[in-house]
Amino acid sequence: MTRLKTIQTDAQRIAEAISSALGLETEIVDRELTIIAGTGIYRTLVGRKEESGDVQAGYIYGRVLNSGRPEIVEDAPTDPLYDPSVLDGTTRELAEICWPIPAQGRVIGVIGLVAVTRTQRKRLLGRKKEYLEFIHRMAGLLASKAREAEIMHRTRLVSNQLRTIIETIDEGILAIDRRGRITHCNARGAEIIGKSQAEIIDRPVNTIWPGSPITEVLSSGKGYAWREEAYHLPDHELHIMSSVKPIRIEGRVAGAVASFRSFADARRQAYQMMAPDREVRICDILGSSAAVRDLRQKARHLAGERATLLITGETGTGKGILAAAIHYANPAPAGPLITVNCGAIPDNLLESELFGYTEGAFSGARKGGKPGKFELADGGTIFLDEIGDLPLRLQSKLLHVLQTRIVERLGGVKPIRINTRVIASTNRDLEQMIAEGEFRRDLYYRLNVIPLHLPPLRERREDIPLLLEGFLHQYDSAEPHPAKSISREVEDLFSIYDWPGNIRELKNTVAYMTHMGMEESVTLKNLPSRMRRFREPSQQSARTLKGYLHDFERQLLKRKLAEFGPTTEGKQQMALSLGISRATLYRKLKQLAVKS
Repeated sequence: MTRLKTIQTDAQRIAEAISSALGLETEIVDRELTIIAGTGIYRTLVGRKEESGDVQAGYIYGRVLNSGRPEIVEDAPTDPLYDPSVLDGTTRELAEICWPIPAQGRVIGVIGLVAVTRTQRKRLLGRKKEYLEFIHRMAGLLASKAREAEIMHRTRLVSNQLRTIIETIDEGILAIDRRGRITHCNARGAEIIGKSQAEIIDRPVNTIWPGSPITEVLSSGKGYAWREEAYHLPDHELHIMSSVKPIRIEGRVAGAVASFRSFADARRQAYQMMAPDREVRICDILGSSAAVRDLRQKARHLAGERATLLITGETGTGKGILAAAIHYANPAPAGPLITVNCGAIPDNLLESELFGYTEGAFSGARKGGKPGKFELADGGTIFLDEIGDLPLRLQSKLLHVLQTRIVERLGGVKPIRINTRVIASTNRDLEQMIAEGEFRRDLYYRLNVIPLHLPPLRERREDIPLLLEGFLHQYDSAEPHPAKSISREVEDLFSIYDWPGNIRELKNTVAYMTHMGMEESVTLKNLPSRMRRFREPSQQSARTLKGYLHDFERQLLKRKLAEFGPTTEGKQQMALSLGISRATLYRKLKQLAVKS
């Protein structure tokens, strides 16, 4: 809203100029009847109210404000509607010409030419037509000044708001003029660039970012959105994601604005949005067996470490859960957990998934390139699931990354340093793969810095009740039906069943019987057919002594393997404890299909 108060200094100068030119006193009041400026006796009254501040009282200034029309009072002391002072005989004014000051369709004040002497009254009344025209122009000048002041105030307000926004957003901002010189850089931008704002502003952008594509935007007028850029500065490497838009004035490019963020921040934010709703905790590793208690203890200890881990175990034993629990137990993880299933991605895509690629690296490569999983996991953890399925040709490249902590994208020449923890897992015998030439020995030792083994469920049957209870609670909470109870015969079956699919099979079985069972109690008929066949009497009675010995021998080897471990040294100790040679042990393990 336009107000005379904002131009009080200018109003006083105009009042003094009018008084000097016409030889009359000048008074200027605002919408609230406050004296804004004046000469003679009115200068001492600036800030006070005319007509008691009552616009509706019917006196001259209030009438002009309300009607928007000029008025002339020729004999003020005898006019009771001139001013309240007329009623008590203290009026000093003899005559006055008043003109409204309009702005934006409303009256914002009144300017008055006042005669306080007989000479001034004679002059005022004798030339009132010229004075009306003059005061009309002065009112227009005051309105124009007030409007300009209001526009300047709004401009400063918007400018300050924009500056505050630019300085508080979590992105770097550069403004560049048409010559390529930097006219503004916010604090976040200076922090990312690694220089002070004073060192950046008023310098050519190419001295800050050598070879920046911003110069192309200035010449072509075509901006771009979130392009990956890297600059080799004298004291450090700058790796950013940037977006540049041209500034046009009357159709011509007058400059450009670049918004940018560090590449590490960009990928961290991207994966925070993709992170799971619930973090995996170490207490989510269910079980009461000594093996599971030992694993939980080791997981807590290893959470804050950066050493590479190799988790071994059969399919479905929970290797991914253990890896996630170790990552999230880190008291201060700086990056995300990125999972790569080395056996689920086609060989021709796995290299680009792991290490990324540059623009034009191969046919169909995405414009601008793509970071690999190692880069995306910078500061966090990359979980290489099924590492035994990694093609031999990629094993040497993975070894190089583990040794140097440097990644090179496909088609790229710029090394990218990473701080990524590696956790690998496998259900295969990597030592046997080494012997058969399918896995690099040096890579195995790089991965097997700290080995963790998850025993199969059949070797820790005491964990089954706790797992069963946990899965039942999970499905009962998610499904709109009454909680299930488990019959005694089902519990007995669960305790003797071999669980070849391990925890995953147990979880899926609970899901099956929860959804398929109509009764409140789960019985054998609610179980999958493969488990019902396991308890059929005909199968049990048909077993021979050879079959029982086969099962006993197989279970014994599994227990010993869990006791001594799957390493070469562990198998040697295992063979000694059984009183057989290592060659016989390997033959037995193969014959009985015991995975190690």
